[in-house]
Amino acid sequence: MCACTTCGFVWNRTFDPKKLSYGPGYDNTQDCSPYFAEYVDDLVRHLVVEKSVKRARVVEIGCGKGSFLRRIVLFSGAENTGVGFDPSYLGPSEDLDGRLRFHREYYSPSVAGLQADVVVSRHVIEHVADPLGFLATLRTALEPSPRARAFIETPCVEWILRNFVFWDFFYEHCSLFNRESLAAAGVLAGFRANEVGHVFSGQYLWAELSLADSTSRKPDPDATVAAMAESFAGAERAMREQWKDRLENLSHRGRIAVWGAGAKGTTFVNLLDPGREFVEVLVDLNPKKQGRFTPGTGHPIVGIDGLRERGIRQAILMNPNYRDENHRLLQHAGLAVELVS
Repeated sequence: MCACTTCGFVWNRTFDPKKLSYGPGYDNTQDCSPYFAEYVDDLVRHLVVEKSVKRARVVEIGCGKGSFLRRIVLFSGAENTGVGFDPSYLGPSEDLDGRLRFHREYYSPSVAGLQADVVVSRHVIEHVADPLGFLATLRTALEPSPRARAFIETPCVEWILRNFVFWDFFYEHCSLFNRESLAAAGVLAGFRANEVGHVFSGQYLWAELSLADSTSRKPDPDATVAAMAESFAGAERAMREQWKDRLENLSHRGRIAVWGAGAKGTTFVNLLDPGREFVEVLVDLNPKKQGRFTPGTGHPIVGIDGLRERGIRQAILMNPNYRDENHRLLQHAGLAVELVS
């Protein structure tokens, strides 16, 4: 992983997209969490109500299973239509009497002629090795509509570096931004960065872009991320060793689970428990993951009931945002499981 000392962009210089496959079997659904579902509902409300995305043709790039785009189209009084692109989409190609359509393919220059009033792309640009080319393709879709806007959501690399969350660096995320570098990328691709801010308790960035005009200018350079990256690099090895010691100590107090079988949890156990010495299971609310295993290490993935069956005493939180929700779930299930940050 490299960091630009001028703009703060962070990227994987050895990234090879051929090692990845995003097909129907790829599932990054997070809506099984009530906390995350509420966050997504607030985001939809923000777009429709606060940003006046109404009576608009909305194109979502990387729509996943289509739930976010569906919410925008179904929002009461919005009168929107939607077109989604994602090779992992499962479901009908057309729905809601034609107001909602899906394409099981990547969004590319070959389809960029599809006119849009609004383009939304959530958690896609970090998977793209050429983010400027990606943004330029988005701009092409908006060209016929001078007042159109693009909304981008992506992880904030400053949050990862500041909190030393080394399990948030994983292969699929080859392009990571802070506020300044995301704004700079938008400007270089021909946009005006109307707004770039933090959401999801600072873990994500949310950007609103519009077509550039003569008043647009490049953001000022920012070397903050490069300094943070240098500090992170110097401490990462020690942090891993501390966590290995912590896992061993926790194992003496009882059986351990890792809460979250997504990229964070999978990376965590591959780095710290590759031989399954300390972590018994990963727990996840997504029923499609339960009964399966983490890639690499082969840790079993269970639901809440699996914690009781396996006698789990402690669960390590991969994301602090879910602490209150997980605590309520454990209370409801009558489980005395300690949540470890």
